[in-house]
Order: sequence, then C-alpha cells, then structure tokens
Amino acid sequence: MPEPAAKLRKHSVKLSGHSTSLSLEGVYWDALKEVAGEMDLSMNGLIEQIDKERSGNLSSAVRVFLFQYYRQQAAQGGAARLPATPPAGAEP
Repeated sequence: MPEPAAKLRKHSVKLSGHSTSLSLEGVYWDALKEVAGEMDLSMNGLIEQIDKERSGNLSSAVRVFLFQYYRQQAAQGGAARLPATPPAGAEP
C-alpha cells in the first residue's frame, strides 16, 4: 500500500471556465499549495498558469513545474527542507 505522500489524489479544478479533474500524488498537492502561497496565488490560479504554458499532459506539466521551481530555489541557495515524514522503512 503506498504511503499517503505517494498515493494519487484527484481534485476538480476550473481552467478557462471549464471543470476538469487533476490526479497528482499527495506530495505534489502539498507542494502546489505551498508554491501558490509563496506566489500569492490560489492553487487554481497557479494551475491555470501552468496550463497556459504546457504542451502535454496537465498532471505531468504540474510535476515538471514543481521540480523546476524547487530546483531553481536550490540553485539560488534556498533552504533545503526535509520531508515531514520519513520514507517507509526508514529508521528514525
């Protein structure tokens, strides 16, 4: 059974006035919420921006955006954060 951070979660979002659903692992939903807050956007607003720039699947575009966002932060000396919970099987 996947741990909660890796389990897919589906949410409804509105893009250009149309409802659609987006499936992402829990860790990506958490990251989207965090990044949207840092950018002073709603999660839906951030997803709309990602949607306008994408060329393929929306779920993949969100994952790539988040990877690039955090990679850029790390390159600029951003604070490294440890996961809130250790991976399954890891010793405390």
